[in-house]
Amino acid sequence: MDDVKAVRDIIQSFSKSKKILRMYPENNPIYMNTLDEDLSKFKDFFYSKDAMTLLIRQNEILYDTEQVYANQEKDDNLALFFFKDGLREITFHAGLPREELESFLKIISMDFNRDTMDDDIVTLFWEKDFQKIQYVVDDLVLSDDEDYETKAVMEVKEKASEEDNIFKAYEDAIKQDEEVKDVAIVPLLDKDLQLLLKELDNDSTDKTPKLIDILFEMIYLSETADDFEALVTAFKGSIEFSIVKGDIVPVTQLLARLKQLIDGDEFSADVKKHLKKIIFFAGSDTIISLLGEVLDLGQETEEKILDDFITYLDKNSIVPFMKILGELKSIHARKFVIDALISIGNKDITILAKGLSDSRWYVVRNIIYILRKIGDKKAVDYLLKTVKHGDVRVKKEVIRTLGELGGAGVLQALRECLDDPDVQVRAASLKALVNIGSEAAKRIILNKVSDKIFKDREFEEKKEYFESLARWKDSEIFNFLTTTLKQSTFFGRAKNYENRACSAYALGIFGGSDALAILNKFKNDSNKQFRDAVHIAIKRAGNG
Repeated sequence: MDDVKAVRDIIQSFSKSKKILRMYPENNPIYMNTLDEDLSKFKDFFYSKDAMTLLIRQNEILYDTEQVYANQEKDDNLALFFFKDGLREITFHAGLPREELESFLKIISMDFNRDTMDDDIVTLFWEKDFQKIQYVVDDLVLSDDEDYETKAVMEVKEKASEEDNIFKAYEDAIKQDEEVKDVAIVPLLDKDLQLLLKELDNDSTDKTPKLIDILFEMIYLSETADDFEALVTAFKGSIEFSIVKGDIVPVTQLLARLKQLIDGDEFSADVKKHLKKIIFFAGSDTIISLLGEVLDLGQETEEKILDDFITYLDKNSIVPFMKILGELKSIHARKFVIDALISIGNKDITILAKGLSDSRWYVVRNIIYILRKIGDKKAVDYLLKTVKHGDVRVKKEVIRTLGELGGAGVLQALRECLDDPDVQVRAASLKALVNIGSEAAKRIILNKVSDKIFKDREFEEKKEYFESLARWKDSEIFNFLTTTLKQSTFFGRAKNYENRACSAYALGIFGGSDALAILNKFKNDSNKQFRDAVHIAIKRAGNG
């Protein structure tokens, strides 16, 4: 099954790679990275296999009897793309060179149209003389293709009307002028070439903004529900087209204009429902997934442009953003998604909190971070269920978040985490309690330090507890620290000296003349560890 998954991943990458090869020149980093990633996937597959054979059906592709691709649509159907030109089997062999893979992807990225194309797929494959890519073609299809043009002409003749019969008109013209003269071919001058280039350049400019203007004008001309549904479809197409190109600005402008119309009084509630569908589509899985792909390819987009786009999205975009959060590879793309969820997530904390159930630890940690940045205390109930997560990194993040948000149940959870087997979790819980800073939080730490088994903890951990207590700076803590500092015992002297040293460090943080007076009494103690701690504390208290 791992092989099937790998093959399915390779075929899915074909669809994305086709778009990239159409959009970017060969020397573009995105173009080159796409090729490298596809080649890497093949190399991983060939690590354990010598070949990968794909069986082509009309609307599906099989590998080892398993379906690895299926599409019932006529447009953008990779299986049908191969099938219609007679390809029934394609085999990729180990050692596939980058050049052959690039040629293969270039061929399948072409827009094959029977009315305009010079060659079919099979012919183009044959011309490339692939060494590591083999294919099997249906002989019947090949024989049919040889007579394709003749059959097509006959079909047109049969369907054409008497008045519009172009073939008849052509024959009549020949009869009227039996003497056919050669046509003089006039060479193009430099100025003609310059004019053509200018026209081509003008034609290549993006017409999307103009199209959007026209669509907005049509809102005022539409009357029936069918009119508005057709208009919504056109708007959706414009949004998808712009996002695929990585051009977010026209989409943001479109959404801004729609928001004005929805908030205004020009249109009825029924019309506004149609307009809201367009905004809803901008946050749909289709658009957010495409946006993730564009950002993951490394296409640079100004943060302000992305921020403006996010402001117009509705809460339906929360789930699609969470979906791609665990799939994106680039740091830039993940940062954008996290920022987007921080901005949109507060529209529905309940939906966002569903991400805490994700099986991937890094997704859960990111969702916790997002909830912390949003700062809504309603999230606490969901976060408390995550405290016992199996990953330490998730535990640390949720403990930190609980320490910042506070709320019912938080202190009890943090108290339990102080006994966690992992020292990092215990340290995070201690910091969270200090951050809460309440009397109840102080009591939890003080009780833990006073416990008889506390002396068995590592010195550095005990030191953190004592220093944490010093943050409260009240008489109760001062008396506790001075009592511990003076305490001597015959049994367990080493552990007792550790506690006394920790008290010294804490008194140094506490500061003040009273703390200095007590510390000075022990600066010549015989125990080196304790004596060093006292000297450090005196210096710190004096500077304070």
